[in-house]
Amino acid sequence: MNEHGKSPDEFDEEDLIRSEFDSIVSGLSLDESTPNTYLDDLERIEKIEGQNLDEGFAQPNPPGANPIDLFRSAKVAIKRWFNRPYREDDGVNL
Repeated sequence: MNEHGKSPDEFDEEDLIRSEFDSIVSGLSLDESTPNTYLDDLERIEKIEGQNLDEGFAQPNPPGANPIDLFRSAKVAIKRWFNRPYREDDGVNL
């Protein structure tokens, strides 16, 4: 043991950790002189997508259904359900 109370093996591990940390940090760049950032890229993408949606998509406006047509379609659906060919294990009980 030396004056710090650590064995030589512990210093080797610390040196290894420091060298790995230094190699990771050396690859980082603190230079902010790039013309745009990640947030700038996201804003640009949002603008492009927003333009495409506004120009290329027209929201549908379906005509309103009257109660008689709704009743008729429900009647047809129920008749079709009662007259289906396979009834076992369909999970529906009346």
